[in-house]
Parts: sequence; C-alpha cells; structure tokens
Amino acid sequence: MYPYQYDPRFQNLFPPGGGQGFPSFPPGGGGQGFPSFPPGGGGQGFPPPPPGGGGQGFPPQEGAQPPSSPPPAFTPAPKLGSGGPSLYAVDPGAISGCLYRYTYIWPRNGRPYWFYPTFVGRRSVAGYRWTGSFWVYAGVDVNQIREFQCV
Repeated sequence: MYPYQYDPRFQNLFPPGGGQGFPSFPPGGGGQGFPSFPPGGGGQGFPPPPPGGGGQGFPPQEGAQPPSSPPPAFTPAPKLGSGGPSLYAVDPGAISGCLYRYTYIWPRNGRPYWFYPTFVGRRSVAGYRWTGSFWVYAGVDVNQIREFQCV
C-alpha cells in the first residue's frame, strides 16, 4: 500500500496495544508495520508533564514558580519617550538582569503588561505574564519587545 517500511529500531518507542486506556490504531495493535496510536501509548517514551503544567504549549522551567503576589500597583513610565517605533532590538543579555523580578513590558504591538521572567534564551524570554487576575506561563520573542523595565 505504502512504499515505506516500518523501521524495527523504533519498535520500542511505539509498543503495540496503545496502552493507558487508549485503543490501538489500527484495531489489533499496530499491525502491518504500523505503530500503535497514540505514539508511545499516551505516555510511554514521553516524560510526564511537570506539576503545575505550562501554558501555550510548553512547560515552565524546572523549579520556576509564579510570584506569590500580584505585580506592583503602579505602571512605570516608558523611557524611550516618543512612544514611536524603534529600530533597535532588545538584547537578551540586558533583559536577563530582570530574571525573577517584576518587569513591565511594552511590546511592539499590543498592550503593555507585567511579566515575571524565569528564563532568557538567545531569542526569547519565558516566564509568567499577569492577566490582571492571575499569573500564566508565557513566552515572548525578544524582537517583539519594544521596551522593558524591571522593578
């Protein structure tokens, strides 16, 4: 039917039978060279998500916890002044000084918000974003940040 052959090196990743309450696909446990569905049987071969989970499709960093209180009640004033577009990108090294500190973010598009960064990568920052009621885990590309200020 298909010109592709099942590679037996991967048979431990896709055990027959589905597992953990999921039916196998096709019925009978992945016959004719097809693995069972879902891959790994819904957990075999994949680590369980960490307690507390994550938002937007990725888990929080190990040990990263949201702040235990809301952000400050005041809103910092932007330092760039004009509020117009900026040609400069935010440097990840600069925002790394705001790790585990309340940080106000002015994005290039959209409304500013409070953020509590817990991870800084080469091109992105992850942490907790204040919704106005609670903290949610989120990430942002540093190119999308116009300005930031940590307090």
